[in-house]
Amino acid sequence: MTAEASASGGTAAGGSGAAAGQLELCAVMPVYNEEEIVGDVAEAWLEVLDGLGIGYELVAIVDGATDASEQVLRDTALRHARLVVDVKPNSGHGPTILRGYRRGAATADWVFQTDSDGEMPAVGFAGLWELRHNADAVIGIRTGRSQSRGRRAITRAARLTVWAAFGCRLADVNCPYRLMRSSALAPLLALIPDDTFAPNVAISGMLARSGARLAEYPVPHHERTTGVASILGFKALRVAARSFVQTVRLIRAPGGKT
Repeated sequence: MTAEASASGGTAAGGSGAAAGQLELCAVMPVYNEEEIVGDVAEAWLEVLDGLGIGYELVAIVDGATDASEQVLRDTALRHARLVVDVKPNSGHGPTILRGYRRGAATADWVFQTDSDGEMPAVGFAGLWELRHNADAVIGIRTGRSQSRGRRAITRAARLTVWAAFGCRLADVNCPYRLMRSSALAPLLALIPDDTFAPNVAISGMLARSGARLAEYPVPHHERTTGVASILGFKALRVAARSFVQTVRLIRAPGGKT
C-alpha cells in the first residue's frame, strides 16, 4: 500500500487508531467517481448506523477519484463526526477494500463492507447485524440482480472455484455487503497480498476453510441510477481470470492451509 493518503474525521489506515475492540463496527465503503450519489449513500448509512445505537465509524476510502467525490464526502463529514474520509492514489477496488479491512480489524470488533453506488440499500443492514450473535461472518446474497450472460458466467465460475478450492458453499462469494468478526478476519488478511483484485472471493473461501461460522442474508439489489460500472465486457473476463489465478495462489501460499 502506498503511504500517500489523507483522512478527515479520523486517522488514515496504517496510522495510529483506536485500540482493538474500542468500536463495535467499522463500515468500509470504497469510492471511485460516484459524485452524483455518494453523498446520499453516506447519509443513508449514517442514519441507519446511528439508529443502532452502537459505537462505529463509516470509512469512505476515495480511490483516486477524478470527480468531486472527495469534496462531497468532506462536506458530509463536516456534519457527521463518525464519517471518516480516507483519500489515496488509485489502486483499484480490491486493494481499496483491503485497506479498509486492515483498518477495521485493528479498530473494531466487526468489519462491514458496502459499495458506494447505492445498489444495495442501507435499510437492510439492521437485520443482517442481528445475525452476528451466532456467526463469525454474515454474507449478503444479492436478490433481484440483473446480469448479462457473461456476468452470470463469471459469478458462477467464482462460486465453483471457491467451492472446489475451499469447500465453501456460500451462494454469493463476491457480495460487497458482508459483516465479518475482526478476530476471524485478521488472521486471513495477513495471508492476502495488498494488490489482490477480488479479495472478497478469497476471504469467503478462507473463512469457510477456517471453520468460521457463516450465515447468509438476502439483500435487495437495485440497478445503479448514476455513473457507469468500471468493469464491462472483455475487461470483465480478463479480471475474472486474474482473480481466479490469485485465488489459486492463496491456496498454495505458506499458511494458506488450515
